[in-house]
Amino acid sequence: MSSQFEAGLQARETAVYEIRVEGRLGTEWSEWFADLRVTVDECGDTILTGPIDQSGLHGVLRRVRDLGLPLVSVARIEPDSGLTPERPTPTLTPDTAEEPIQ
Repeated sequence: MSSQFEAGLQARETAVYEIRVEGRLGTEWSEWFADLRVTVDECGDTILTGPIDQSGLHGVLRRVRDLGLPLVSVARIEPDSGLTPERPTPTLTPDTAEEPIQ
């Protein structure tokens, strides 16, 4: 019973996640995706990054599905990994990026 209680507490904890989807979304989508940072990497994938709890994560994944965006990966970013919202995945410069999805 104790492990079920601990699992429930962990599910409510906030962690930093990186969610990758195919396609280019503009930064204006950030609010719709629980205020996660929206960036585009050099491969053209959109990356949603930021702190979110499990309930919020599932909500964001539902929105990805509802938009019909192919999900590439979901990763929990550990604090000691060096990949934090302060050090995001590299993004394209405006002159090399294709037009974002509106």
